[in-house]
Amino acid sequence: MKKKLNCVLLVDDDKGTNFINQMIIKKADVAERIQTVLNGREALDFITNKGKYESAGDVFPQPMLTLLDINMPVMDGWEFLEAYHALEEHQKGKIIIVMLTTSLNPDDKTRAEGISEVSDFKNKPLSHEAFADIIKTHFPECF
Repeated sequence: MKKKLNCVLLVDDDKGTNFINQMIIKKADVAERIQTVLNGREALDFITNKGKYESAGDVFPQPMLTLLDINMPVMDGWEFLEAYHALEEHQKGKIIIVMLTTSLNPDDKTRAEGISEVSDFKNKPLSHEAFADIIKTHFPECF
């Protein structure tokens, strides 16, 4: 029996994109839980169990994989990465962050490659094949 990721965090302000990505991840059957948030601020709150994700005694599972959009309101992907970088190591855990964006600007890919917390850079829309590639590359024990 293959191992499953405890949680995949989808960070994107487009609800349609989140819906499609959830369907792809569910079909791959590699995650116990899929959490969606609409911006980087909500993602930080989820990872650190703050804001609406704070509750008495419960700790939300730290995602093993985060798919991060660049362009979002409130806190975009770049701002999220700056704030995530400043977190304490125990808050970061071992999250694999994949930038998932519609940006075709090569500067965005170059910028992402220069950020140690970013493990991969993919273009939207996410496909079954692209998601399988992410899992094979970063979580071979789940494939």
